[in-house]
Amino acid sequence: MDIYTAEAQDVSKRIDLFLNDEIEDISRSALHKLIEKGNITVNKKAVNKSYKLREGDVIEVDIPQAEEVKIEAENIPLDILYEDNDLIVVNKPQGMVVHPAPGHYTGTLVNALMYHCGNDLSGINGELRPGIVHRIDKDTSGILVIAKSDIAHRGLSAQLAEHSMNRIYNAIVYNGFDQNEGTVSANIGRSQNDRKKMAIVKEGRNAVTHYKVLERLGKFTLLELKLETGRTHQIRIHMSHIGHPLLGDPVYGPKKQAFSAEGQMLHAKVLGFVHPSTGQYMEFETELPPYFTRILDILRR
Repeated sequence: MDIYTAEAQDVSKRIDLFLNDEIEDISRSALHKLIEKGNITVNKKAVNKSYKLREGDVIEVDIPQAEEVKIEAENIPLDILYEDNDLIVVNKPQGMVVHPAPGHYTGTLVNALMYHCGNDLSGINGELRPGIVHRIDKDTSGILVIAKSDIAHRGLSAQLAEHSMNRIYNAIVYNGFDQNEGTVSANIGRSQNDRKKMAIVKEGRNAVTHYKVLERLGKFTLLELKLETGRTHQIRIHMSHIGHPLLGDPVYGPKKQAFSAEGQMLHAKVLGFVHPSTGQYMEFETELPPYFTRILDILRR
């Protein structure tokens, strides 16, 4: 089951339009059927497809499995930065899918977590996404926190909803900057032309990204990016929107990528949050991975 919270910018938006932006690869007609069947509720109550959201509404979406899929635990090495009875913090490598989905039922972070943690993962997000509080793209590397208990899951999810987690990324983007820092504020929603892509959409959800130049590298720039919100593909879309697509991103940037880069140069370098049980602020930071430093070395020559 997926849980969403309506924010100020979502007020008066129809629930079907809201979820159409939030959920990948689902049509409005399919959403209407789920609403009619009671698989979608607002504040634990059934609604109709024209229900208009109010700030603070909690939307629960239960999408039945189209097929019976057995997710197996797999002995895949994990780069564990921290672990206790409530949560586990890992450094995900580029190329690893976070959770099982059509076409990716093995080799995911969830498969590895199931082997490492056994049954000690939060069940809030169901069998395909046990423990998963937030995600990063397959070709984005870096830090993720995973919940072992439902209480921890709710606490961490609340921080995401309140935008209080400290999430800092490093990226290599095309083109140089005149200014040393800035902010991109542009709403993001599902692309009307390609359902697999997100886009800058006037009716989309508020999205804010702060950036700072770390190093100028000729026709490229190394950036530090801080997320104020956390929309799907946010950094990739915002940087492309201002004329600085990520190196290695053929979806929102040039189809032919420089230096044979395979996947966007984007690393979730810092993650900070309040521990849901102890109330202690915790922050983790990783070094840039080899795929990233290889490109940096080339650009610095």
